[in-house]
Amino acid sequence: MDNDTNQSSLPEENEMNHSDKMIGIFTEPSKTFDSVSKFPTRTKDWLLPIFLLLLIVAVSRIIVMNNDEIKFEMKQKQLTKIEEGFNKAVKDGTMTQQQADEKMDNIQEQMDKFGRGPIGIVIQTVSIFIVGFIMFFIMTGIYFLFAKFLLKGDGTYVGALVANGLSAYIGIITIILAAILSLIFSRMLNDVSVASLMNSDKSTIIGFILSKLDILTIWAYIVFSIGLSKMFKSVSTGKYYAMVFGVWIIGTFILFILSKSIPFLQNFQ
Repeated sequence: MDNDTNQSSLPEENEMNHSDKMIGIFTEPSKTFDSVSKFPTRTKDWLLPIFLLLLIVAVSRIIVMNNDEIKFEMKQKQLTKIEEGFNKAVKDGTMTQQQADEKMDNIQEQMDKFGRGPIGIVIQTVSIFIVGFIMFFIMTGIYFLFAKFLLKGDGTYVGALVANGLSAYIGIITIILAAILSLIFSRMLNDVSVASLMNSDKSTIIGFILSKLDILTIWAYIVFSIGLSKMFKSVSTGKYYAMVFGVWIIGTFILFILSKSIPFLQNFQ
């Protein structure tokens, strides 16, 4: 009777509101995710941060691309990649040089036509949201499968979405800093890694290694690891650190190798 009375007198933990969860990601991620894991998962906890992240990506891209030097640089990089593909096709005999020249002229004309004004902005923004959400769901699914079946965690896909989604608030800082540095350096930076700051070629092995030296990205993955361990009710966070960073490093290295044969994959490194 006394035990029942004592247990009933213990204060019940109240669910954190979303703003508290957002702040907690930066201040006390372990305590925050521990609290989140004790209540039903909320769609808002993964949808809102990812929506805000992609919105800031879209807005920052519009702002940065108003810089003429950056716009010219990005256009030339795109044209160079396309031209390399056409040259390979000409060399392989699947396209004539005349066809390659005509297609290059058409592409450049279309880029000039749709790359400016509201049409180009709408196309770019819609693409960012579509590709962004697709990649978010796919990558979360991969981590969910590893957590569920390799680490034998007791969690759900939605729980993994929440862990990944809330961690995206750190990614927002990355996007804002990258945009500011892009305008300062007058060249496009997609992150604040050592490779980006040094303007290293990420298609080389040295560039690949330097691209992983990014304190904000590492911070985000640390928080994501903590989130997964809590959402999957694990007493050990260490194995989730190993899994998350392992998938990140090995996965991007596989993309790095494949991009040598499929240049398009460089966009996802």
